[in-house]
Amino acid sequence: MGIVTHYFSHLLVAVIKLDPGALLRVGDTIHIQGHTSDFKQRVESLQVDHAPVTEVGPRDDFGIKVREHARENDVVYLVR
Repeated sequence: MGIVTHYFSHLLVAVIKLDPGALLRVGDTIHIQGHTSDFKQRVESLQVDHAPVTEVGPRDDFGIKVREHARENDVVYLVR
């Protein structure tokens, strides 16, 4: 569904870029997986340019508060 492009450790925020055709909404569950990252969490909030939104598409770089450390190039999956 997408990849982590940046991680702000002091804020526990991951910036994610979605794949073409992907859509993510508040309330969805995601799985972030990488070399050392591997966790699932519910999307509680999304932000584009520091403004809250309820959904994001492939053209949006967006921030999401994460409960564990994420790393650049970690893969983001939508859990159904």
